[in-house]
Amino acid sequence: MAIITIDRVISHLLSKQTIAGLDLGTKTIGIAISDISLTFSNPRPVIQRKKFTLDALKLIKIFDHENVGVAIIGLPINMDGSNGPRVQATRTFVSNIAMYTKIPFIFWDERLSTIAAQRHLLEIDVSRIKRENRIDSAAAAFILQGALDRIQILRQNHTEG
Repeated sequence: MAIITIDRVISHLLSKQTIAGLDLGTKTIGIAISDISLTFSNPRPVIQRKKFTLDALKLIKIFDHENVGVAIIGLPINMDGSNGPRVQATRTFVSNIAMYTKIPFIFWDERLSTIAAQRHLLEIDVSRIKRENRIDSAAAAFILQGALDRIQILRQNHTEG
């Protein structure tokens, strides 16, 4: 498993592979998966966290089922740009999951992703109870969509240059 940068995504993907977006929480792991054209982010059901090994195996099963070639994981940087304790927990999670997969990971600044996801769910009139069950996957979709938008720009610049 490698940690790569967003500009190296395309070189790591095989034909028809997707990209996963992850929002790592203390109780759940929010998941979103791209379409094969790498244009749209689609939320998936969250993983209820139990123990690392069980969580990792569930995640790898989803990666296999969804033909994931790269994973984008939200990095919870503080608003002032500093690294808090959740940043280290996220980095440790990625380091530990290397025992289970060769899929490369990209850290993606997730500041305000949960707020944006909450706002979106409110705009489409999702009830509070349903929002609680969907917020982490909605945040993962928001994280992934930001990365997909960046990939589209990189692709465009590559074809123009």
